[in-house]
Amino acid sequence: MNLLFSNDRRGEYPPSLYAATRDALPAFPEQRGEERADVVIVGGGYTGLSAALHLAEAGLEVMLLEAHRMGFGASGRNGGQIGSGQRLEVDELEAMAGTDAAHRLWDMAEEAKRLTRDLAARAGVPVADGIAHAFRKPAEFDHARAMIEKLARDYGYDRIEPLDRAAFRALVPSDAYGAGVLDHGAGHLQPLNLALGMARLADAAGARLREMSHVHHIRHARRADEKTVVQTGKGRVICDHVILAANGYLGNLEMKVAARVMPINNFIVATAPLGDRAAEVLTRDIGVHDTKFVVNYWRLDPERRLIFGGGENVSYRFPKDIAAKVRKPLLEIYPGLADVELTHAWGGTLAITMNRMPCFARPAPNCLSASGFSGHGVALATLSGKLMAQAVQGQAEGFETMAALPSRPFPGGGMLRWPLLVAGMSWYSLRDRLGF
Repeated sequence: MNLLFSNDRRGEYPPSLYAATRDALPAFPEQRGEERADVVIVGGGYTGLSAALHLAEAGLEVMLLEAHRMGFGASGRNGGQIGSGQRLEVDELEAMAGTDAAHRLWDMAEEAKRLTRDLAARAGVPVADGIAHAFRKPAEFDHARAMIEKLARDYGYDRIEPLDRAAFRALVPSDAYGAGVLDHGAGHLQPLNLALGMARLADAAGARLREMSHVHHIRHARRADEKTVVQTGKGRVICDHVILAANGYLGNLEMKVAARVMPINNFIVATAPLGDRAAEVLTRDIGVHDTKFVVNYWRLDPERRLIFGGGENVSYRFPKDIAAKVRKPLLEIYPGLADVELTHAWGGTLAITMNRMPCFARPAPNCLSASGFSGHGVALATLSGKLMAQAVQGQAEGFETMAALPSRPFPGGGMLRWPLLVAGMSWYSLRDRLGF
């Protein structure tokens, strides 16, 4: 199944609050005929747009090919949270890759936040500070306090505040959680506007952005005197380097990556403006996520609408009634909002890996790929584009740090991974419901 066209109308943004409130950006032309570039980028989300911007600013001839519109995929549909660190905590990274590598990975994640905030500022996209992590079990809070101490002592990061039940409930007025933490160094924003702002910056820097330009095939160069050919629906681009930045929408374009990166769907709703009732949801302008396997996450926008993501799906087709699917976990946390209207409901496709760390790879000598951000991609995907831009220019240290992490294929590889994921998600979803 080609997820590029399974759940959306070609070239139309989903019916999201983000699309309804997005900053204006004129459409870019379609790729036609034969063109040439130093670097071709496949995918117009954070990863691809960041790569295009940094390569264009370095003076390279860059063409970015997007099958729909800029920011059309997960970059324009997500929860908008800029989280700290990698997807795994530092104790897990130390066990996986060693202490030195864990420190490098933490530093890179901090660079990712700085880069994302800088690009948001350049694009005129406001960022609000603060992300809370909500815990259901005492053991989760105990582990979090140990991690707070470790980050302050060993990594020089002291911006996470532990909150016991009373303090957390004063911030997040819900009986669903026993405690939490507040990361003052994290933040949240309107995610589609970030992508559109990055597109505007890349275009101004000289990158050639092409929309409605679905890449069907890539013929990689096999000899030093050959060029790579990227085939689209109405033309082709001849180039020296290719960057794959399609994440959950990569499909079968590169099976070495597809075997290690699993697309999954997620769903979000938005309410009408809550007015004074916003204090029933959050008492500060922060984002929140919890510890369920099928994670719930939410925040308020500047008009005090609740934007809430959650709900599981064991099909690549979006459910017919997304609002009903997401309303259930929303009301488990905030039963008092049963009468509140849901004005928008949308789905999107992200991508995960076996170890939940991004998959950085070189599928061919002149080809770089980064994907599988596992729900932690606003900042890390933005950084990954910069890292691949640097690698194209011969500065590959950051890219190779990420590529050195183990990246196991899913059981069954690219073809049989989905049935096994369905079974696994069903099991963990049952555990969530039973409170394990």
